Amino acid sequence: MEKRKKRKLNISFQSDIDLEDSPETTDEDSKAKAKSAGGSKGQVWEFIALATIPIVLVFGNSMLVPGLPEMQRELGISKFQSSLIITIFSLAAGLFIPLIGYLSDRFGRKVIIIPALILYGGAGILAGFGAIWNSYAVIISARAIQGFAAAGTAPIAMALVGDLYDGGTESKALGLIEASNGSGKVLSPIIGSLLMLIVWYASFFAFPVFCALSLLAVIFLIKEPKRNQKQELKKYLGKIKDIFKEKGRWLITAFFAGSLGLFILFGVLFYLSNILEEKPYNIDGVMKGLILAIPLLGMVITSYTTGSLIKKKGLLMRWLMNIGLIAMTVSLAATLFFLKNIYVFIALLTVSSIGTGMLLPCLNTIITGAVEKSERGMITSLYNSLRFLGVAAGPPLFGWMMDKSDHVVFITVSSLSLVTLGLVFFLIRPPRKIA
Repeated sequence: MEKRKKRKLNISFQSDIDLEDSPETTDEDSKAKAKSAGGSKGQVWEFIALATIPIVLVFGNSMLVPGLPEMQRELGISKFQSSLIITIFSLAAGLFIPLIGYLSDRFGRKVIIIPALILYGGAGILAGFGAIWNSYAVIISARAIQGFAAAGTAPIAMALVGDLYDGGTESKALGLIEASNGSGKVLSPIIGSLLMLIVWYASFFAFPVFCALSLLAVIFLIKEPKRNQKQELKKYLGKIKDIFKEKGRWLITAFFAGSLGLFILFGVLFYLSNILEEKPYNIDGVMKGLILAIPLLGMVITSYTTGSLIKKKGLLMRWLMNIGLIAMTVSLAATLFFLKNIYVFIALLTVSSIGTGMLLPCLNTIITGAVEKSERGMITSLYNSLRFLGVAAGPPLFGWMMDKSDHVVFITVSSLSLVTLGLVFFLIRPPRKIA
């Protein structure tokens, strides 16, 4: 019995010092500790680099909006022609995103993002010279090139986030991308208004500056993981087909919800921008940009907070998506009773934007988590393509509805929000833990 007790108590312990001195574990342990020590700091820099990509993308449209009336006067073009400066960019991006998504799956994310940023900035210079030459044809052509380049920026960055991170870190990074997208929307009208003080086409020449900063950040701060063997196109398309056969009902609903969220956001901002310049407000320039920033700021803060909270919690995402759509539906419907009270009206639009900030990060996380990395570029690109088309459709459709009546505008968008709420509630039911 005594011997047995001695055997039981004969337990050896190994200290941390012994582990570090052990030749068998030294290399692996030191690498793990170095990664742990530097990972947090490195991750912050990666987050910053990733955040620059959607900001550059958003600047492509929103920064030009304040200068459109001046462009009409200087070039002698119609209101419709000036609106094409915005629409052609979004249409080109929306059409080419699926192709660019496939190329990113086949050849890598940075291989697409880096040339896209260079082309984006170069086309900005071309548009600037088009303005100097008073050539609308050159400007519109340059904007189409910029739209093509834009297809290789933020949509591919979303897929890259899925490649780089897992779990809660991925959700946080996707929330940051949505927040930086919103931040760009907040800052761009203000920056555009300030650049107009120099000359009306100064924004075109600002594009290469922002692109250069983002380009340097992507090259030096993001290390893309190695890719698996390249897939044949036929096999790749077969996998995409299988994904939609298996998950199409909720994926298409998610695509529609994301597109609608941005359609309403940009349409409402277009509406607000127009009424602020009319009597009795007569607000334009930088002050108008600051007022337009209020609803967008609500979306930015909510997007980042939502991305930080949801991690991979499917049940929480479902709650937040539905709450966000309820907030959008109720607030947009309530504007029908406060169209003449500008303070309450802006407050209600801010509530709607907060609802959008709850919805979009959840959709981003669910969609990127729905597929393997080898097909993620195509799926996120299709999603972003529809988002772009939603942005492109917002201003012209809202303008058409505004010609009918203000009530038609908000009855329509609140009804669309309600329909989307029903679709999301019944068709998007993520598991408790997103893969």
